[in-house]
Amino acid sequence: MRGGGRRPQRRPGFTEQQRSDWLKVYRENREHRRRMDELHEPFKPPRKWIYLFILIIHVSLAAGWMLSYWITHLIYGTWFPQYANTLLRDYLTVELTIVVLFVGVNLFRIFFAPVRRQMEWFMQLINAMKQLAKGDFNINLQPNPRFTGQFTPLVTSFNEMASELRQMEQMRQEFISNVSHEFQSPLTSITGFARAMKNDDLDLDTRNHYLDIIETESKRLSRLSDNLLKLTSLESNHHPFEPKSYRLDRQIRRIILSCEPLWLDKNIEMDVDLPEFAIVADEDLMSQVWVNLLHNSIKFTPEGGTITVTLAKKDDRLRIVVADTGKGISAEALPHLFERFYKEDKARNRANGGSGLGLSIVKKIVEMHGGEVFAANRSSSGAAFTVVMPIHSDSKPKEASES
Repeated sequence: MRGGGRRPQRRPGFTEQQRSDWLKVYRENREHRRRMDELHEPFKPPRKWIYLFILIIHVSLAAGWMLSYWITHLIYGTWFPQYANTLLRDYLTVELTIVVLFVGVNLFRIFFAPVRRQMEWFMQLINAMKQLAKGDFNINLQPNPRFTGQFTPLVTSFNEMASELRQMEQMRQEFISNVSHEFQSPLTSITGFARAMKNDDLDLDTRNHYLDIIETESKRLSRLSDNLLKLTSLESNHHPFEPKSYRLDRQIRRIILSCEPLWLDKNIEMDVDLPEFAIVADEDLMSQVWVNLLHNSIKFTPEGGTITVTLAKKDDRLRIVVADTGKGISAEALPHLFERFYKEDKARNRANGGSGLGLSIVKKIVEMHGGEVFAANRSSSGAAFTVVMPIHSDSKPKEASES
């Protein structure tokens, strides 16, 4: 066979099934050898280094032989001139050549010590692993191809792993800091107004005003804890995920109607274009997506503005757009909009009771269904959130480590 070696001959006494099985094993072994050759290819030394190594060996042998020949010639010419051309002299020259090469190799090891330095590098790698195990991710090994050789990809991968773990640790610390801040703010308000209510001189209206603030902050704490629990559950592989076929247009209309008091209170016009489409997804989870997006648009749409909700099909995917006529999103905020606790205008979000988790939950749910969500500014004014979903979602909840 061309390029595959000699084709195995049919062996006598084999049945067709045995011959077929033997040919299958032969092809699998040949394919395995080919894959192994491909894997070893990046680690093979360049051909010029092989040639250089062979040249160094020959030069070393020639230099050792010449030095040994000169020493034996000097010895025999000085003390044993009568034995100048004997077999014993040639034998001693060979022996001396071996000694010279041995001494030269050891001198090379003393001055350059490649083995010792390689062992030092291994010890550095082991110490770096110990630091990593203790939670110290500020590690960056400097590979030296001269001593690491084929282990250079290992060093590179180790540095990449340490860098990713360092980023995850920073995200964890930021998350804890944000959670602490979000809980501390309403708790401070509740504590302060509860302490103020101990004043017996407060009139009834002021006391009721303080009670309303305490109730509002308590609800805010409840929503925050609920969103945190929901996001944590979504990022684990234990959250219920039950996709089924249902009418997406009916679901979105029902949620728009449930939010009617909110958009009527701000005199917002709802421009809805929802043709009939069915989708296979988890209906309860997707309800949370539309609730969060609509609440977000209502929150940042000014009095008398317009919110547009459209649904369209392209190929085997559905495209849902929720757009408003608000101030839009700054260019600095767009890349971070779906991060946990991110707020473009922190003071404004506090006033509206936002926690910065709604869009993170939206992104997680959409990705669980194999879709994607992104935000952009409209050409006229306002922002638009687009959700692209497969019609038939066979996705399963991703592991928390993949999020």
